[in-house]
Amino acid sequence: MRKPDTTFGIVGALSAFPRRLAARALQSKGGRLRRGITRHTKNVVIGRTLLDKLPDAEIEHRLRALAESHVTLLSENGFLRTLGLLPAADSANLTRQALLDQSGLDAITFDRLALFDAFERDFEPFSFRDLILSRKYAGLIAGGASWGAIVRSVHRSGPIASLTAKSLHPGGPSRIHALDGDTRLELDGQRLLPLDAVSDESESYFDLAEAAEASELFAEAAVLYGHCLAIDPNDSVAAFNRANCLRHTHDLAEAAAAYILAIKRDPEFVEAWFNYAGLLREEGKIAAARKHLETALRIDPDYADAVYNLATLEYDQHDLAAARRWWLRYLELDQTSEWAKTATRGIAYADRELRKSAG
Repeated sequence: MRKPDTTFGIVGALSAFPRRLAARALQSKGGRLRRGITRHTKNVVIGRTLLDKLPDAEIEHRLRALAESHVTLLSENGFLRTLGLLPAADSANLTRQALLDQSGLDAITFDRLALFDAFERDFEPFSFRDLILSRKYAGLIAGGASWGAIVRSVHRSGPIASLTAKSLHPGGPSRIHALDGDTRLELDGQRLLPLDAVSDESESYFDLAEAAEASELFAEAAVLYGHCLAIDPNDSVAAFNRANCLRHTHDLAEAAAAYILAIKRDPEFVEAWFNYAGLLREEGKIAAARKHLETALRIDPDYADAVYNLATLEYDQHDLAAARRWWLRYLELDQTSEWAKTATRGIAYADRELRKSAG
């Protein structure tokens, strides 16, 4: 079993397990589950409900963006195995490369199928049944089916292992048929774990809130994030997002309360410390802003944005020596951006002014 890292992100709702229960199970193992990705996220769970909400192209776009973040992607079943809630497949001893070589599937398609639990295992070693499935899927792909059509269909058909005994045929790019005698039947039976049975109302509110926030409907998004918190008061990401939206609507008192709630629920939530520091600075509460930025850096010493903001805060307070120290630290983390060029100019200015004061 994989040993869980401290923080797991989740993209898309889980189809077979409410997020709140998964978060509780992970917390019992010393881990933390958040929606989306933060600076400390090392593993990201891909919920299968993405298949119900997004077309393949949009899912591909999201997965490519996640790959650029250098996080480890886990399937839904892989996450449940990490939590000890799903047993591993028996007699699994085949490598990923062996399945690629013997099935003819290309690596990207294979990884998509594994990520959405079209095999018994989501990572190697794979089972012999996975080899059979990979060959069947290769035939479907060759016949014009997409990986998205395959994973959507197989999860409607019953246990994955049962597909090894069925003859599968493409019914176009979006349908998969199973041969029953001389009759082709579409794989569209009831799920073993219907979504309605494990639906999490907070997921629906969160999706709506994210859409409203992306459309800059910040007041509406804040209300929707509030609904998420009413259902799950421990959702630090919903509190954080609500605070950001309230800040956009200039409701600074409520935004501050929401940031405080996010930090209370998750004291290691470095982005919450950082954003709250920005709000405090806007309100002229410089000492408190400095304290929150310093806390962010104690949690994550390489948080370049926090270093830069501390430099500008000290510059605004006319403490050029302190500003210079933070700009130097910033250049240790970033040498190429426009912010780095500004930091370099700031150091040169501080050197001139400090020499004048000394002379």
